[in-house]
Order: sequence, then structure tokens, then C-alpha cells
Amino acid sequence: MTDDGFRGPQRGADRAVLLAHGAGADMRAAALTVVADALAGERIPSLRFDFPYRQAGRRAPDRPPVLLAAVRAAAERLVLGGRSMGGRICSMAVADDADPLPALGLVLLGYPLHPPGKPERLRVEHFPSIVVPVLFVSGTRDAFAAPDELERHAEQIKGPVRFWWLETADHGFKPLKASGLTPAAALAAAAEAVVGFVQSLD
Repeated sequence: MTDDGFRGPQRGADRAVLLAHGAGADMRAAALTVVADALAGERIPSLRFDFPYRQAGRRAPDRPPVLLAAVRAAAERLVLGGRSMGGRICSMAVADDADPLPALGLVLLGYPLHPPGKPERLRVEHFPSIVVPVLFVSGTRDAFAAPDELERHAEQIKGPVRFWWLETADHGFKPLKASGLTPAAALAAAAEAVVGFVQSLD
């Protein structure tokens, strides 16, 4: 069976979620499919898509202008978001000073605040231009963004911000075995957080 990236009801919904994949994955990434299925269970449609480089069978991401154009082409007025790089690109599209992409909100799954071990290379220059509600879902062991770092820099965002922390989980949402939380349970908790956030938006 092919996966066209669409989940949920095709009629009667007053909102939808666009989910973009991370740099090393495609639209079939586990974090995106579990979230999409959870949203569908609450009758919230979602659309996952592949960036042009994935459609062309390449592994290396396109430059940001090409990625931004792909997000704009896939969305009109939706809750935008995605995993790692995909979420970052969606947040940049919403924050674009010259031509901001309208959105009801942003869902950022494992936001890559900086490369691992390089906290000086922040990816927050666009945060002050974000005026929509934002949900950050991150692991407490994420090498791309420690909880205190993410909370501190998210204060620049003008829209309301929520955080959902996955205890002991890393950037891939994999928790430590000692936590008693399985990877599947961590993904389910992330999906539940996204569903609640999307349902709360006016």
C-alpha cells in the first residue's frame, strides 16, 4: 500500500496539520506517522510531504530557499510543524518578515536549537517574528537543545509557547531504558501532546 501522506477526515474539519520531515528522513518517519495517526483518531486531518530532494532520491537537503518554497506550496492556512529540521523550516516560513506564511500554530518536534556540542551556533534569529502559538515537544536529553536552553531562547517568541518534555528521551525521542518509558510510549505521549495543542487552538 502506498502512503500519500494524508491522514484523517476529508470533510468537516476546521483545521489541519502539515508535518515536514527531518534532514535524514522522509515523510514516513515514525515520529510523523504516529502523530498523524493520533490526529486522525481525533478527526484532525494532517498532511505529510517529502521535500524536493527526497522526491528526487537525494540524501542531502536542499538549501533553505528551496525548502521554504516547498513548505509554502504544501500549505495555505494550517497548523504547521514537523520533526527537527522540518519544524525549523516551518517556523522560518511563519516568521518570514517579507512574506510570512499564515498558520494557526506551530508544532516543533525536537527543535534543533543548535548543532550538538555547538551551543554558540543558535538557530533562533527568527524567533522574535513568531506571533502564533507554539508547541515544543522535546526530550530532556536532546543534544540539540537542553530544556533550560530551549525555554530561555523561546522567550523571544511573541506568540504563546508551550513545552512538552519527554523524560530521558534524546533527539530521536528514544528514552533511557531505566526510565521505564518505551520508545513507542514516548512517541504516543508526543502525539497526545500535539493532538491536545491542535484541539486547543481557536
